[in-house]
Amino acid sequence: MSSPVASLKLKANAKSRVLSGHPWVFANEVETLLGAEHDGAVVECRDRAGRFLGSGIYNSKSQIIWRRLSTQRVALDEVYLRGALTKAIARRDPASRHRRLVWSESDDLPGVVVDQFGDTLVLQVQSLAMDQRTSLIVDLLAELLSPAEIIVRNDAHIRKLEGLPLGVYTRSGQAWAPRWEKIDGFDYWLDLQSGQKTGFYLDQREQHSVLAKHCAGKRVLDAFCNQGPFALHAARAGAKEVLGLDSAADAIDQAKKNAERNGVNASFAVANVFDWFNDPARHGEPLWDVIVLDPPPFAKSKSALEGALRGYKEINLRAMQSLVSGGVLATYTCSHHMQDAELRNVLAGAATDAKRKVRIIEFCHQPADHPVLVTMPESEYLRGYIVRVE
Repeated sequence: MSSPVASLKLKANAKSRVLSGHPWVFANEVETLLGAEHDGAVVECRDRAGRFLGSGIYNSKSQIIWRRLSTQRVALDEVYLRGALTKAIARRDPASRHRRLVWSESDDLPGVVVDQFGDTLVLQVQSLAMDQRTSLIVDLLAELLSPAEIIVRNDAHIRKLEGLPLGVYTRSGQAWAPRWEKIDGFDYWLDLQSGQKTGFYLDQREQHSVLAKHCAGKRVLDAFCNQGPFALHAARAGAKEVLGLDSAADAIDQAKKNAERNGVNASFAVANVFDWFNDPARHGEPLWDVIVLDPPPFAKSKSALEGALRGYKEINLRAMQSLVSGGVLATYTCSHHMQDAELRNVLAGAATDAKRKVRIIEFCHQPADHPVLVTMPESEYLRGYIVRVE
């Protein structure tokens, strides 16, 4: 006889988004918190009338105390995990060997992210319940996909919000040696065990080729270039000059290494992009034909959004001022707190201050292997515009 499942009940006056389909419940939205003995367990959530809202994972140490797994009664066991992983893999392009395989709540696996780089999988686990089942998740991934290695990258500081320790290890127990990996026709030097995030930003792959079609014969500036994929694609598309900027010296070293390996003509420099645009020494230099702005998230929390909006406006204003008439600006944000309307307002404000007429060429969005739940705005974080500036 199975023991009864514990449940949370929403406060009578709570305006919780879970009532509209959002998969999260916060600690201040429920009548009574459960004890720590339920941390990592599956518990039910009910509305103020006692109606069942779903099964989810509980963590009293997190502000997000409940993350929904299903609107049905489920157990977080091998059957559930196998089913969710199998469905997530089936949603992806089977021909791609460089893809996001699991995207957290969007794939019914809250706090689990899996990226594939050829024969290697990189796993991030950022919720307590899933952390307790990491070994099972790793074994299931090995069974379903037969990778040569699985790297567990549990070094994201967001784990601290769940009361989880940081650490990195491999399934085999052996260190994963950095190596060349061909992605979209370019060789990249990947350090999947120690590089940023999961080792490479797969979410911008589609945008690299979209931007490249505007670059033939042009002077191209790739700001916040990281490992240089926008710059490499622009150079191969026939740009007459390409400069990539990033404040991280290791990223610039890697970008230079990538350019040399692929035989493309692109230059890279360590620079704070804001300072670089504002440097009086730049006055009088030729304007750029194409500028890419792909900064890290300025708004890592909702409270930081106001300052982030000022930062985004400033950098877009400087870019618009640095473009020739008719030049192209590709501008992106990966802050999920910044919605499309706010990005549009930022661009409108920058265009007004720059006294430039700006027309949208393309709307940009995260790719299909980073699926968006319509009931969860946080699952959509990458958006952007390619615009013509006159």
